Amino acid sequence: MVRIKSSVSSRKSRKKVLKKAKGYTGARSKRLRAAKEQVMHAGADSFTHRKDKKSDFRKLWISRINAATRSHGLSYSKFIYGLSNAEIKIDRKILADLAINDPKGFKKLVDLAKKNING
Repeated sequence: MVRIKSSVSSRKSRKKVLKKAKGYTGARSKRLRAAKEQVMHAGADSFTHRKDKKSDFRKLWISRINAATRSHGLSYSKFIYGLSNAEIKIDRKILADLAINDPKGFKKLVDLAKKNING
């Protein structure tokens, strides 16, 4: 029986790791053990940061809405409260876009929110 050597598949897996590690500094792009570790950590970080990106954008939209509502004499929380009382369902992404690109339309929303704040 002929023994099968694993040189082709071993080389393939090593090349795969080193290709992913291309551009890393020093041994992290040259030596297999360091490259493997770095690729593993990079993968974990990219997974985490893909999740973090969602909350980062939400924070950005909220700060933009807050800045725009304060220029009309209203705080962010009161603005959102007024919109919910008026039963206007617009997500924060669209509100932030309106605040930047359509100030007149945003002003109408602020006026609606002001009318629907109780007390």
